[in-house]
Amino acid sequence: MKLSLGPVLYYWTREALLDFYANLPHSRLATIYLGEVVCGRRLAMRPADWLGLARDLARTGVEVVLSTQVLIESELDLRAVRNVAENGEFLVEANDMGAVRLLAGRVRFVAGPHLNVYNPQTLAWLAELGACRWVMPVELGRDALALLQRDRPAGIETEVFAYGRLPLAFSARCFTARHYNLSKDDCQYRCLDHPDGLPLATREGQPFLALNGLQTQSAQVYDLSRTLPQMRELGVDVVRLSAQSAGMNGIIEAYHRALEGELSGPDLEAALAAHRPADPCDGYWYGKPGIEHLAA
Repeated sequence: MKLSLGPVLYYWTREALLDFYANLPHSRLATIYLGEVVCGRRLAMRPADWLGLARDLARTGVEVVLSTQVLIESELDLRAVRNVAENGEFLVEANDMGAVRLLAGRVRFVAGPHLNVYNPQTLAWLAELGACRWVMPVELGRDALALLQRDRPAGIETEVFAYGRLPLAFSARCFTARHYNLSKDDCQYRCLDHPDGLPLATREGQPFLALNGLQTQSAQVYDLSRTLPQMRELGVDVVRLSAQSAGMNGIIEAYHRALEGELSGPDLEAALAAHRPADPCDGYWYGKPGIEHLAA
């Protein structure tokens, strides 16, 4: 199995993004996904900046994939999707059906985790349109994956979101702006103040969600490190990690060593716990509520 790093889901400054990617352990990663997938108002990186970064990373030997925005709300958003789909250099991860329509029959593409691939028929259809890889929706578990893998079309890889705050939902309303009593169109870019999302707890004080602009995430960190042997048995090709603002290189190294058979059990858990920004969860993998942690 190979290791990938998904697109940064948060709003970081241009300098923070460039430093983050420059200091990654590139040799540990097979694929890096780039691009703004959450909010079209996040303009710290322009299209030319993303392309320049993609070229720089490609020179390190990693596969670079450009990801499209999930929720398309305006002509500006649509133009951004078109720019990515028509880049002509790099593989594209389609995160909505509009992007699929732009790519289908023209070039190979990655079917992102937001395309709702829940059955073999949908997976086969996307493969016919040109998908060379699909990313399992985060709410599916091992039993559903086993069924999809059984009928997986030839020539298409399977990628599983294995680490990071779960991307649960997208909305036209900006919840971070609402938290500060600001309108979405005058958000003052408050997402910059929360490089790993804005934690939200229940009235009883239990961590529950994280607000990330238009996106709602889990407060807990999804961590499937203990299930890597099961993924291997199921024929998973790529294991995806989601970026966090601090300690990411430690997470990458721990997962790399786990895939190489050098780290497992309590030692693997200790290595990851040193860098996780919140408690782990893994319930979805076992067909349970996502907030649960069953590997423990």
